[in-house]
This record gives sequence, structure tokens and C-alpha cells, in this order.
Amino acid sequence: MIHHVTLETRREDVDDAVAFWALLGFERVEPPSERLASIAVWVQRAGTQVHLLFHDAPVAPARGHTAVVAEEYDDAVARLERAGFECRPSTQDWGSPRCSVVSPGGHRVEVMAFPPNA
Repeated sequence: MIHHVTLETRREDVDDAVAFWALLGFERVEPPSERLASIAVWVQRAGTQVHLLFHDAPVAPARGHTAVVAEEYDDAVARLERAGFECRPSTQDWGSPRCSVVSPGGHRVEVMAFPPNA
């Protein structure tokens, strides 16, 4: 199990990034120390966290991405699209509906109905 992933985000984009992750079922949680809270905001769903690390010039890899399973895939895609995000369908290599969306801050996020070998 992966516990967390860290994505760089400008401080001024944090609220938008938290709102984006909320569309996928993540809730804001407090980091365990003031030091960590001064450098990042955390969101969590089912024990998995995304740490939004403050950076003046964040890097979002062109091909890199974070993938999440959305148990209610169609509902999650509808929420993202209603919020103005473009969900680009991906091939269903293992039969799972999937799409890619770009989060605030420019990170590519793959949303899937179920993972391979589920």
C-alpha cells in the first residue's frame, strides 16, 4: 500500500487543489506537526494521503501521474466535469473505465473505476 504522494503546488493554488481532491473523495487533514503544516497541506481518503507541498515554481512531470480508484467512477467524472475539469478517456487496457484530468497546479491524475487484477 502506498501511504502518500507529494505534489508541488503554489500556496495560492492550495484551496483549488484541495477542492479538486475533494471531488475524488479526499478530505483535508492536519499534518502531525506545525513544521509540516507550514510547508504543506494534506488530504486523505481511506488511509492514502496526498501532500500538497508549497513551492513557488512547482514541477508537474509531463508524463508522470498519480492514479486513484474512484469507486463511484461515473459520479466522480461527473463531479469533475461539473467543476470545469476536462476528463480525457483512456484505453480500457484491463476493462476498467479510466480518464486523465489535470489538477490545479498542472499535475495529471488518472481516475479509474477499478485497478488491474481487481
